[in-house]
Amino acid sequence: MLEKFLAGSAALFGDPITIAIFVFGVIGGMLFGAIPGVSMLTLAAILLPFTADLDPAQGVMLFAVIYCTGTYGGAITAILFNIPGAPENAPTAFDGYPMTRQGKSGKAVGAAVLCSAIGGVASALVMMAATEPLANWAIRNIGPPEIFALVFFGLAVASSVGGRTIWKGWMSVLLGLLIATIGQDPVGGINRYNFGFTDLAAGIAFVPAILGFFAVSEIFVQAEKKATGQYDAPKVGMSFPSVLELWAHKFAVVRSILVGFFCGILPGIGATLAAFMGYGEAVRWSKNKEEFGKGKLEGVISSETANNAATGAAMIPLLALGLPGGALTAMMVAVFQMHDLEPGPLVFYNSPELIWIVFAAMFYANLSILFIGLIETKTILYLLKIPFQFLAPLILLLATIGAYISRGLVLDVMVMFGAGIIGFLLRRTGYSIPGIVLGLILGKIGEQNFAQGMQMVHYDMITYFSRPICTILIIAGTLTLAAGVYRAFSSPKVAS
Repeated sequence: MLEKFLAGSAALFGDPITIAIFVFGVIGGMLFGAIPGVSMLTLAAILLPFTADLDPAQGVMLFAVIYCTGTYGGAITAILFNIPGAPENAPTAFDGYPMTRQGKSGKAVGAAVLCSAIGGVASALVMMAATEPLANWAIRNIGPPEIFALVFFGLAVASSVGGRTIWKGWMSVLLGLLIATIGQDPVGGINRYNFGFTDLAAGIAFVPAILGFFAVSEIFVQAEKKATGQYDAPKVGMSFPSVLELWAHKFAVVRSILVGFFCGILPGIGATLAAFMGYGEAVRWSKNKEEFGKGKLEGVISSETANNAATGAAMIPLLALGLPGGALTAMMVAVFQMHDLEPGPLVFYNSPELIWIVFAAMFYANLSILFIGLIETKTILYLLKIPFQFLAPLILLLATIGAYISRGLVLDVMVMFGAGIIGFLLRRTGYSIPGIVLGLILGKIGEQNFAQGMQMVHYDMITYFSRPICTILIIAGTLTLAAGVYRAFSSPKVAS
């Protein structure tokens, strides 16, 4: 393996054009990942036609690098302005932005940079060593029933995060699940709850909803404080987390790497579920669950480690079996096809040099996150010194552009501001915005896979839950919910 990696590295850095493409992918992924509503997918879509003129290895390598650095880029705006650059960065905002409000922005961004690099590098190393065996295992053992069970478990674990009470946390998740039902039924294609808007047939888009619930609601909250004289400008914290602070969360890093890699190898799941699962597991294993959502460093570490760990893992089903793990890896399939290649087992025999150039590029791209991220952080943090009356309109403008550009619909802008108003009102009453977003994002994934799973077993529930992995996850989720109910009823407030 080492010889092949060195050969791939030599091919990557032995050609000036390939080096230039690599650097462009690193910087472009970081920049587009940090622009709310645009994301790395926009950059990839723009570049897709141009990859036809590149060497096959250069084209696939470019998309792989954008995937790695773009996943990290969205963490910056999530932490500084409560604006996740992509859905997989949403859990980062749960604790990252409260840390910014507390003057700990440097610690949050520094942890995001380091853990993104660690998660990505670890995933790249495992990807190189275990592509074929892990992909074969996932395809044999993981199907729609298991994915539904995983989503159920993730919702059960993370439903108690962010709400003033556990009941409000659950109601927040249920509201997110209700919003996720808007659009077409995944089985019959019947329109549901579109209220006469034909554009809602595709459902509520993630990007405008996330921008509304996070960015717009936060602007409303801070504007209210400004109007009532309670506004407190975020403090610029330039200090990075110490070695001891990071070492104290070593188990969270390892756990999130495993969670991210497991979610990444599941076709169609990817970094979004990995981020929520990584965050949810951090909450589940913590002795101080009530501290999450209020500026806990472990929340940032777990989320960013998990979503970056999923990047390398998502390449496994693509390269080993030809199955894309998400939207961007699906675009990579198009790159392969442009050059009369098919991703899958044969590519290891027909084009081994391409595979190892891609592996090497992903490894070095994740390392570049560490060095470039640390350099840019000191500059980015000064954005917090911009006065609110100038910063708020700029954020609203960028959010509006981001919401509109994703699908080109005015309706998405209306959804964004509607979500902002709802988010503002719910935050005042103690409901959980992270819970709503969690339900919205995972609800669609869960419903689709549940429907597909039921079709697989001919609507026999006994057969559905007889699959071992599915059963274990369902039982674990049920026990988690039961434990939450017990804690809710046994709390001193309820007892009194």
